[in-house]
Amino acid sequence: MKLSNLTFNENVKKEILTLFGKTVDDEGFIVEKEDPSQKVLTPKGEEIRIEEWGGVLKGSEAFIKSDAFSLIELAKRLE
Repeated sequence: MKLSNLTFNENVKKEILTLFGKTVDDEGFIVEKEDPSQKVLTPKGEEIRIEEWGGVLKGSEAFIKSDAFSLIELAKRLE
């Protein structure tokens, strides 16, 4: 599978999150829109801030970070 690189500003990121039923809390963490006390977790169980967010895996709600380590892990997983 080929990885693509798209860059979104924060407003577009928030619109995309809304499509997944998510929002951003006052601290910048991605949370469930219906239950803002419930933070979204990465596949490793880490809380994720909007500025760290790199995308969502196809067919899931597995949110991934945009740091190099997370993206390398994703690339290996998709090989």
